[in-house]
Amino acid sequence: MTFPVVGMVGGGQLARMTHEAGIPLGIRFKLLSDTPQDSAAQVVSDVVIGDYRDLDTLRAFARGCDVITFDHEHVPTEHLRALEADGIPVRPGPDALVHAQDKGVMRAKLTEIGVPCPRHRIVADQEDVVRFAAEGDGFPVVLKTVRGGYDGKGVWVVETAEEATDPFRAGVPVLAEEKVDYVRELAANVVRSPHGQAVAYPVVESQQVNGVCDTVIAPAPDLDESLALQAEEMALRIAKELGVVGHLAVELFQTRDGRILVNELAMRPHNSGHWSQDGAITSQFANHVRAVLDLPLGDPRPRAKWTVMVNVLGGDYPDMYSAYLHCMARDPKLKIHMYGKDVKPGRKVGHVNTYGDDLDDVLERARHAAGYLRGTITE
Repeated sequence: MTFPVVGMVGGGQLARMTHEAGIPLGIRFKLLSDTPQDSAAQVVSDVVIGDYRDLDTLRAFARGCDVITFDHEHVPTEHLRALEADGIPVRPGPDALVHAQDKGVMRAKLTEIGVPCPRHRIVADQEDVVRFAAEGDGFPVVLKTVRGGYDGKGVWVVETAEEATDPFRAGVPVLAEEKVDYVRELAANVVRSPHGQAVAYPVVESQQVNGVCDTVIAPAPDLDESLALQAEEMALRIAKELGVVGHLAVELFQTRDGRILVNELAMRPHNSGHWSQDGAITSQFANHVRAVLDLPLGDPRPRAKWTVMVNVLGGDYPDMYSAYLHCMARDPKLKIHMYGKDVKPGRKVGHVNTYGDDLDDVLERARHAAGYLRGTITE
C-alpha cells in the first residue's frame, strides 16, 4: 500500500507538530523550509530548502506531493492558483486562504455573510483615521496593516491623530477598527474536510501578554452555553462559506455587553489549539492531517474537565533542559513540547500542557512549569 505524501510549506513549530501527528498514521511529509535549522526541518526526513515566494521553487517542491498545506499564510495567492492549475491539491485553497492573508478582504467577506465584526474600514492616511474616529466614539482606534502582521506585529492602538502615522510607512493598505470594549478573548477552533465534514473543538479563553498568546484555558471558564454554541456555529459557518479545508481558528472578542465579535482568522493549526495535543481525543494537528487528505475526522471532545496551555518564551536562561528534572519531578502529569529553537528573549520556544479537574490547580501547574523553564521561577 502506498501512503500519501503531504507537502508542508513552512518549517516552523506548527509544521513540526503536524508532522508528529502524521507519524502514527504512516503519512509521509515533505517540507519546504527556509533553513535547515528551522523547527520542522530538524525532524522531517525529506526537506527542501528554498523560498516559498518563488513559483519555480514551489512547483519543483510540489512534484511528488499528493497535497500541499501550510504552517503559515504568506505564500502569494497567485502562486497557489498556479499550483492548482498544475493539478496539485492545495488545502486550504487560495480562494479561502486570501481571507487569512488579507485583513481587508476578510472583514469585507465576513460583513457580507453577516458575521459580527468590529466597526472597520480601509483608511487612506492620517486624516482619514481622524475621520474614522469621529464616525464612532473617537480615539483610541486600532490600525492594522492588511497583510503580514502576526503576534501583535503590524498592529497599533493609536490614542491621537499624531500617533496615526507609523502604520502608513509600510506602504500597504491600512485597516482601521474600533477599539472593542471586551472582557476577554476567546477562540473557536474547527476543522473541515473537502467533502464537507466538520468538527468543532470547545471554545477556549486565550490570554495575551504584549500581543502574544500566553495562556489558553479549555474550555473557556464561565462561558454561557448559548454563547459558546453561537461561537462554534459561527466558526463552522465561516469555514463553510469561505471553503476552508483543514484547521480554522476564529479569534473572538467577548464584549462587555454580551456579544462575540470576530477579531482574526487563521487557516492552519493555531496556538489556541495546542491544548488539544494532550487534552482532546484528536488533536488539531491530527485532524488537520486528516482533513487535507480527506480522511474521516477524529473526535474533538476533551479528555479532561480542564486543560491549560502556557507558552514557554525565551528569557535570559538558555539552558532549559536542565530545568526538566525539577518540572518533571514536581508534576509527573506535565506535558512539555519544545520546538528545537535557539532561546531568545520573548521568542516562543515551546509550550506546556496540564490537565485535571481543578482549574486553579491546573493553571498553577502550567504557569509554574513555563516560568521555571524560562527561568523566571527558581523554586
